[in-house]
Amino acid sequence: MEAQNGGGGGAPVVLNVYDLTPMNNYLYWFGLGIFHSGIEVHGMEYGFGAHEFPTSGVFEVEPKSCPGFIYRRSVWMGTTNMSRTEFRSFIENLAGKYNGNAYHLISKNCNHFTDDVCKNLTRKSIPGWVNRLARVGSFFNCLLPESIQVSTVRHVPTHPAFSVMWKSWTSTCCHQTSIL
Repeated sequence: MEAQNGGGGGAPVVLNVYDLTPMNNYLYWFGLGIFHSGIEVHGMEYGFGAHEFPTSGVFEVEPKSCPGFIYRRSVWMGTTNMSRTEFRSFIENLAGKYNGNAYHLISKNCNHFTDDVCKNLTRKSIPGWVNRLARVGSFFNCLLPESIQVSTVRHVPTHPAFSVMWKSWTSTCCHQTSIL
């Protein structure tokens, strides 16, 4: 992990980062990549994925084991003084803002979710490289193929460069059962 627990107590908050594509082995060294992330707190990992329904897309899995992705690394984000019960209540409330049918690769993805959780628990943002490609894409939205311009998940990408990644994404983590 990037940093050690400063001994301040509380439950560790850890960002687990996964590769969505083998291209990340090359892109990573340039500060780019296509990543999935989950946030590990109180022994479970929480993520956000797409589905077709107006219900929460937040799910939980065993840490470092989100199906369909290749675990890359963990990043220590700090600690939280929330008890397990308080954290569960917090995540259930936050999950209402993250419906599966509102998922979008550029404007509301799993990394936006983990950033939101981290900011609430530790007052820190996730590292910039984790969601950099989405931020770059949002600046150039008008240049992107219409199928992946900022809109909701109902518009599945058809551009060849993204369709393989999207099919991989939707056939794995996105079909996890929502926890809420």
